[in-house]
Amino acid sequence: MTHQPVLLTEALDALQIRHDGIYVDGTVGGGGHAEAMLARLTNGRLVGTDVDPAALERARQRLAGFGARVSLHRASYVDLGAVLDGLEIDQVDGVLFDLGLSSLQLGDPRRGFSFQMDAPLDMRFDPDCDLRAHEIVNRWDEGAIVRILRDYGEERFARRIARRIAQARAERPVDTTRKLADLVTEAIPKPAQRGHHGGRDVHPATRTFQALRIAVNDELTNVERGLSVAFERLATDGRLVVITFHSLEDRLVKRFMKAKAQGCVCPPDLPVCACGREPEAEIVAHETPTDADRERNPRSRSARLRALRKLTSPSARTER
Repeated sequence: MTHQPVLLTEALDALQIRHDGIYVDGTVGGGGHAEAMLARLTNGRLVGTDVDPAALERARQRLAGFGARVSLHRASYVDLGAVLDGLEIDQVDGVLFDLGLSSLQLGDPRRGFSFQMDAPLDMRFDPDCDLRAHEIVNRWDEGAIVRILRDYGEERFARRIARRIAQARAERPVDTTRKLADLVTEAIPKPAQRGHHGGRDVHPATRTFQALRIAVNDELTNVERGLSVAFERLATDGRLVVITFHSLEDRLVKRFMKAKAQGCVCPPDLPVCACGREPEAEIVAHETPTDADRERNPRSRSARLRALRKLTSPSARTER
């Protein structure tokens, strides 16, 4: 299966890659975005991170021709600061995060991300992580499962689904993706099953699987931490570009970028600014896939790209 980078042209445009710059692909995955970034770097450098060793191996094979211009590391993007410190890199010119689940991970039956094939309930991006979806489904109390489905899947039938899981696991473990998907389908009223996910005709278990995957990998916490780390390591005029695939991630990214781009927060009726706050960044892009993109790659239908440019720090402006 060939990796299809989502919003590739838009990401490259938003990054405004300089031929001699230093860039980070924090979710290098199959290497599609990284390959296109490296093609624009004549004597620049790309640092790639990912927690998935299988993805990193694919990326190494795909990017082998770029030699020393690319450096790949098995690490989470939340640990980007430590990776850059180890490379003696203080600041970078751009960071890309392509968040969520890749098509290659989804299509691997051993990973347990999909209900389209029967597989063990795993859902870990990092195979060394202790927590698996199996543990949540079979050992966590019913109330905790309700909260996961409600908070991470925005599932309106969270209580019904959690109750059905609790009933089933009392008899025997719910140990495969197919068993879980069937339980979710049983729990959701038949009239609500069609178009249950955002009005689209998709499987009723879609929200449940998303919620469990987010919980297993602590994705939302990692997104918040990763955004802060990446912004901190950007040089002046550096670009942070983030591609998301569901509304929970997108809200976090939107809120983060809006806060960085916000200046004075004094009440509008105050005649003189008292806070002295200046914007740290400006928002430079907000893109969604074209109809042609969605036709070519159905996975891209829910994707959003947001980007910001880091401005000169307030301290630097004061010194000048």
